[in-house]
Amino acid sequence: MQRNAFDDEHRMYRDTVRRFIAQEIVPNDQEWEHAGAVDRDLFRQAAAQGLLAMQVPEEHGGLGLDDFRFNQIVGEEVGVAGVIGSGTGITLHTDVVLPYILELATDEQRDRWLPGIADGTLITALGLTEPGMGSDLAGMGTSALATDAGYHVNGSKTFITNGINADLVVTAVKTDPAQRHRGISLVVLERGMDGFDRGRNLQKIGMHAQDTAELFFRDVEVPAENLLGREGEGFRYMSQNLAQERIGIAVAAVGAARGALDATLQYTKERNAFGQSVASFQASRFALAEMATEIEIATHYCDQAVLALNGGTLTPVDAAMAKWWTTELQGRVVDRCLQLHGGYGYMLEYPIARFYTDSRISRIYGGTTEIMKEIVGRDVVGR
Repeated sequence: MQRNAFDDEHRMYRDTVRRFIAQEIVPNDQEWEHAGAVDRDLFRQAAAQGLLAMQVPEEHGGLGLDDFRFNQIVGEEVGVAGVIGSGTGITLHTDVVLPYILELATDEQRDRWLPGIADGTLITALGLTEPGMGSDLAGMGTSALATDAGYHVNGSKTFITNGINADLVVTAVKTDPAQRHRGISLVVLERGMDGFDRGRNLQKIGMHAQDTAELFFRDVEVPAENLLGREGEGFRYMSQNLAQERIGIAVAAVGAARGALDATLQYTKERNAFGQSVASFQASRFALAEMATEIEIATHYCDQAVLALNGGTLTPVDAAMAKWWTTELQGRVVDRCLQLHGGYGYMLEYPIARFYTDSRISRIYGGTTEIMKEIVGRDVVGR
């Protein structure tokens, strides 16, 4: 079925994204996998081609593209190419962290941070999750005690994407420990601040090219001008941005599912068993047909969700539906595709193995499947 969500400008942009991934990411992907992080130059290169922080206004060095379809294209193509680990840092920088700066920063903060965010010289991260906290953001323990000059920040964060490379970390802190949701604020910690230390680059099942770190704060002096938005409003800000984050995860999940299917179609057409191609067996054709159908349906749902996001009508429930269903679909597809590869599917030299290991996290980050179903279930029961 033809996709009607894009115009000629988007289609030309998709060609640019594909070329960039093929020329700049794919040849370096294995090296970055072994290194545990991408080269920082990737962000500058992506910015030069218009793939980074596209929403930044032109006066701050960006493209001023306030249209999430461009973000969607980047997320999809990273997934299709099977370079999820290498590409996730770019999409997090653009889709997840940048909205906080654009929506909440003062004029002084925008002048200070946006040019570097736009040209890739300032890499960003979002510091929310803490050890033992899980999905209960209101239960965080990182504190920010007020001083005459700003705040003293103490605590730690974990599972922080871009944690090693990041220059700016939008960090959730408790400015009023006596409160739960109303006690949370957002501050920006910067590389080089005394007491701001990075722990180990965490060893993961997959997405090895994505640096995921622990962060530690020991009496970090954060100036008052690094408070983002209003004190005590951090939980509300986070809630407002979750819908876009979850749609970004959803479109990447569908892209990865499509990439896994494409690789499997090629393999099963070329691989013979019992005198015929694997793809020619009825069981294989049925499996391929089912996956192709589900991916097609998910693609069109995501297209409509992105249009709703652009129009300001996407609800948290819509985003939760998209996030849990597409990531579960991603898991089903990569598992079935690996099975169709037989023993070779378990070999890392075949792309499907990377799809398999890189895809598992998508059902966890951005809100687990169970949390997404709880959001949807509460809405359904409340009708």
